[in-house]
Amino acid sequence: MNFKHIFFKLALVLVLGLFGKANAQDIKWAKDGNSYYEVSQGEIVSISLPLNERKTIVSRNLLYSSGNTGLGEIKSFEISEDGTKVLLYTNSKKVWRYETRGDYFVADLKTNQLTQVGKDKPASSLMFAKFSPDGNKVAYVSKHNLYVDDLTSKTSKALTTDGTERLINGTFDWVYEEEFDCRDGFRWSPDGQSIAYWQIDATKIKNFLMIDNTDSIYSFTIPVEYPKVGENPSSCKVGIVNIASAKTNWLEVPGDQIQNYIPRMDWIPSSNEVILQQLNREQNVSKLFVADASSGQVKNIYTETDKAWIDVAKGWDWINDGKEFIWMSESDGWRHLYRISKDGKKHTLITQGNYDVIEKSLIDEKNGQIYFIASPTNATQKYLFKTKLSGGKAEMVTPSILKGTHSYEISPNGVFARHTYQSASVPPITEWMKLTTLNPLTMEGSVTNQLGRMRPPKNKVEFFKVTTEDGIELDGWMKKPDNFDQTKKYPVVFYVYGEPASQTVTDTYGAGRNWLYAGDMPKDGYIYISVENRGAPAPKGREWRKSVFQKIGTLNIRDQAMAAKKIMEWPFVDKNRVAVWGWSGGGSSTLNLMFQYPEIYKTGIAIAAVGNQLTYDNVYQERYMGSPLKTKEAYVKGSPITYAKNLQGKLLYIHGTGDDNVHYQNAEMLINELIKNRKVFQLMSYPNRTHSINEGEGTSEHLALTYTEFLQRNCPPGGK
Repeated sequence: MNFKHIFFKLALVLVLGLFGKANAQDIKWAKDGNSYYEVSQGEIVSISLPLNERKTIVSRNLLYSSGNTGLGEIKSFEISEDGTKVLLYTNSKKVWRYETRGDYFVADLKTNQLTQVGKDKPASSLMFAKFSPDGNKVAYVSKHNLYVDDLTSKTSKALTTDGTERLINGTFDWVYEEEFDCRDGFRWSPDGQSIAYWQIDATKIKNFLMIDNTDSIYSFTIPVEYPKVGENPSSCKVGIVNIASAKTNWLEVPGDQIQNYIPRMDWIPSSNEVILQQLNREQNVSKLFVADASSGQVKNIYTETDKAWIDVAKGWDWINDGKEFIWMSESDGWRHLYRISKDGKKHTLITQGNYDVIEKSLIDEKNGQIYFIASPTNATQKYLFKTKLSGGKAEMVTPSILKGTHSYEISPNGVFARHTYQSASVPPITEWMKLTTLNPLTMEGSVTNQLGRMRPPKNKVEFFKVTTEDGIELDGWMKKPDNFDQTKKYPVVFYVYGEPASQTVTDTYGAGRNWLYAGDMPKDGYIYISVENRGAPAPKGREWRKSVFQKIGTLNIRDQAMAAKKIMEWPFVDKNRVAVWGWSGGGSSTLNLMFQYPEIYKTGIAIAAVGNQLTYDNVYQERYMGSPLKTKEAYVKGSPITYAKNLQGKLLYIHGTGDDNVHYQNAEMLINELIKNRKVFQLMSYPNRTHSINEGEGTSEHLALTYTEFLQRNCPPGGK
């Protein structure tokens, strides 16, 4: 559930002042890796390393001269393979979560002209435009059809014509976007003669109707195509459309098109072949197919099974002139990188040892190395490692003295990198470095120099481990009150998420900060704690992550409660002032903790929670809870409404009525159950607000004030 942990993103926005990402926008490296491009003061410039020499690539005069109309702020850009053209994305609009439709323009650097792409299409309707390999054409999606503009002849052609609101070419339906992170749904062939694309048939997906009661004197419904648990997914297939003829040849992927997903697809470099990943409905069988684009025939080259689930691939990185690719798998109990031959007959383990690879950073085939992020000894942190492409022991690249979380954006040639370091007490700081020597490009801008100018916080976040009575060791962080007095007893507020979508206990800036509290928690005298239960995506091995299979709402909840039980034994914790809160999956966990362990949690604030797991989307919930077509027992056991009758403490439930992700029906189902059992609670509904509850003037401030007033009234602050 990619958006189910929206509160993490919102927290980073507030803490870092960025739009939805912890790191700056991904670097657009030049092909040689010795320079990069960026938008600066309305121009696109090239910055060469190591001297940071700047050169204007697309001038402001070209972009915004009097003859050029319609070009707004540049949201992103792409440079053609030969470097003579720049594709500009502007006037962007939201499609559910992100601004993925807008207008596109091409700046021709040879003729010094600006041309709009798809200018006969509705304004801000183009999606995922991209150059052909030779840079002479641009393909894009508009209103669920694929088009291609020929920049030389200045003509436009429809490659598909059957697209409708529910028959979707080149992009995806709601659930593919939300749960598989699928948005851009087409790929140019290496020779530029054809395009591979997804077609999603959502015509049989039922609408969930949200009700708008405030924007008109007569209410109206807002339909959302939403396949709930147990309902069939959309049909999915992959086609190859010929640019010249506009005819599509469908790949002959075996298996039912409804009962199988195709979340990943791409061309194999320098070939006329496509590779794709297929997951079965239960997402516990993953098959890789290689398809001949001309004949449509496919061959299964690799199959992996799991008793729980298999995660969607990040993609394919090809080596050895397209004869092998790098693949990530948990098949031996740890998330490792493998080399797999194109025919699937040869498998080589690259990363060897009892640790997880968190993500790939760079394949340096020239030097026979691969860089990746891992943290073998501390699941709350991240470091850069490297090892040989042939396999072997990993070598830590990040200096061990810098404890915390590191990220690297490495140039294609493996020479330069932008290194970002942060921890719970250090805000993100960035240095440019030469990766081959591990030296910063300038000492003035180095991480060590920047650290030397910082004042350490007086009240640091403390990381701890707690072992429950079940023998499970859990990581946690704690922020104590200012002027902490260990002879006094303080209230504890637990921050919880608890599901497989995200971690809460990470050594990152923002840990220990409650961004929703309208005030200063340490100053007011609260202990703030988060504990990471099993099932969270921490780098602790497959068993840790997948032990929650069919047990969301039970196993993760017991881990949290048993950790809280141990923490309540600490002499400075007031057992009568224990609160818990969370958003989305964390809201669900909050409800379950309040209902299943009322003797521990006295106050709870649940936001945008799934109260009944049978109301959520099929891709997410069936992945982690198994098929409801066999039995719904796990869903019932894990749902908060099953235990609502046990409420004893003070509960505040918050939900937006326009939430297209976790529907407001969850609130109403829960309300009915609480009413039936005569359980008194407080409710705050936000009309027409989505899952993030941040739309409209004053909304975020009101939410924070509501949260804070309830917490202070029912779990009073201060030591006693």
